[in-house]
Order: sequence, then C-alpha cells, then structure tokens
Amino acid sequence: MAREWVINGYNGYPGLVLQDCEPGTAGPGEVRLRIEAFALNWGDMDLMLDRYSFSFPKFPARIGMEATGIVDQVGPGVEGIIVGQRYCTLPYFYDNAGTSADFAVVDARYITPAPEGLSAVEAASVWMQYMTAFYPVIDISKAGPGTNILATAGTSTAGTAALQLGRMAGATMITTTRFAANEAYLRANGADHVIVTGEDTDIAAAIHAATDGVGAHLAFDPVGQGMIARYSPALAKGATIFFYGTLDGLFPQLPIVDMFQANATFHPYSLFNYVENPEALQRGLDFVYAALKAGQIAPQIDRVYPMDQYRDAWDYLSQPRESHGKVVVETGNAPG
Repeated sequence: MAREWVINGYNGYPGLVLQDCEPGTAGPGEVRLRIEAFALNWGDMDLMLDRYSFSFPKFPARIGMEATGIVDQVGPGVEGIIVGQRYCTLPYFYDNAGTSADFAVVDARYITPAPEGLSAVEAASVWMQYMTAFYPVIDISKAGPGTNILATAGTSTAGTAALQLGRMAGATMITTTRFAANEAYLRANGADHVIVTGEDTDIAAAIHAATDGVGAHLAFDPVGQGMIARYSPALAKGATIFFYGTLDGLFPQLPIVDMFQANATFHPYSLFNYVENPEALQRGLDFVYAALKAGQIAPQIDRVYPMDQYRDAWDYLSQPRESHGKVVVETGNAPG
C-alpha cells in the first residue's frame, strides 16, 4: 500500500488526514510518479478553504501541485517520457488527486525533466514560484528599464521570484513587507525599495516617492482586499494589477475611482491557464531552465519535513518566519 494526505471537506490544513491508498495505474496519456518530495504552496491553502480559482470535484481530495518523483509507469500513447528518470510535476490543479502522496498519476503533458544538478527537494521547489512570476513580469508585461513594478508580500516565494526576475529585466522593483527585519533579504533578492506596512503606512505615497511621482506600472499582488486600495492611488497610467491570491483571506473590492483615473486593468491571474497553453508553457519552461543554468535563479529551501509531519509543515508555514524560502516534504521514497 501507498500513503496519501487527503481532506474530507473545506476545513483547511487541520483537516488533513494521512491514509493508506492504492498507487494507481497510468491510463492513456498519463504517467505514474513515485514521489520523492512535494512542496507546500499558498494555493494549496486557498484550495483547502475553497477560496481558490478551482474547487475539488469530490471528497476525499488530495492536496499538492508541485512535486518531484521517478516515473515508474507510462500509459498508452505516452511518448518521450523515460521510465526510471526523475521528473517534476508542473504547477497545475490535479482535481482531487494531487501530489501529497507516495505515488501520483498525472497527465503526461504536465511533467517536465528535473533540472540537472538539483536534488529532489530542490527540483520540487522551483516551478510554482518562478513560473507564477514569469508570465506577468516577463512574458506579458515585457518589463525592462523604466518599468516600475510593485510586488506585494515580497517574502512569499512568488513575491521573491518576481523581485529576482524584475531585477534581471532591469525594472525598478518595489515591495512590501510587514516586518522591517525582512528588508535586507528583500534587497538582496532584487528590491530597490522596501515599504514596511504598518497600519498607518501611506503605501501610495511611498510608491510615488520611489518612482518620482510616476507610480507603479505593474502590481503583482497575492494579498487581497486589505492591500489594493492602499496602493491604488499610486498606479501609473495604463497600469495592470495581476491579482493571484488571498493571503488576507478576502477577495478584493476594487478601488474603481483610482482605476478609472489611471486607466488601469485588473487581471485575475491563474498560472494554470498558461500551463494549459502549450506555447505559453514552453516559453515558461525555456525561461526557467535557462535562468537556472545561468545561475540567475536558484532554489531557496527553508525547511524540509518527513511525510508524516505534513500538518506540522503547514503549522510552520502559517506563522511569521525569520527565515525564507520553500517548505518541502520528503516522502522517504528512494530514487532507485
């Protein structure tokens, strides 16, 4: 028997249960991976609370969007996938059969070879954050010198990835954090300006000061209702808000007047739509592989937990942290 972590309702990570299961069998167009490591992502949290862009079709449901494992079975019609080799699942909604398990059966379109030189833990921790940041910052907006980008929640893994990619492109990077102690980390990862967001902080004024009154051309924002109205007076003309999460637990009420005045666009953004598009997916893969090879980006691992401590990993991720990076679970499954 294999093991899997499941939930039986939208009651968050305290409702996670570790249970025995069958490994599953790869059907047409599918592969089966023996999972070595899987990463925690805030999208998993939103999914467990039914505030994500997708919902489970039924319960029990298995969490997990990002993992590394060894392909041990391929289904009919699958070509180019090598049994016995290490692959990564791409960030995607796998219905109620996610990657928090010893085995996962997934659509062969949504796996990719593990990057050379990375451990299983490291390979499980790069795709969600860097592909999430790639499309808004690089692929869609074509950021470069003269572009002012606001990445809220900069210590989140996707926020940090946006800072790094924006720096690579030559954009001016502005970020927010609740804690002044995070400033050195954020500047080391690409922030030109760090705004510490106390209750009385005038975020819009700080953005205007950082951009000589121009404002932010792009906002990369996973926070939710409590943030957008605080920076919307500082949107540049023609700005786009890429909204991709609800860290504060609430969907935003849009500041329509500010958006009218800036002729701004609100773009609800889900990475899955780009993963589903073969051409867009290939652009994202090519970028991440090349940036890893060139040493421009690298995995940042905060903590690694064993399989039976998945709930403990969520406890840790849910609290303010002094260290940063991905939290990953190792299953204990040997690669051989």
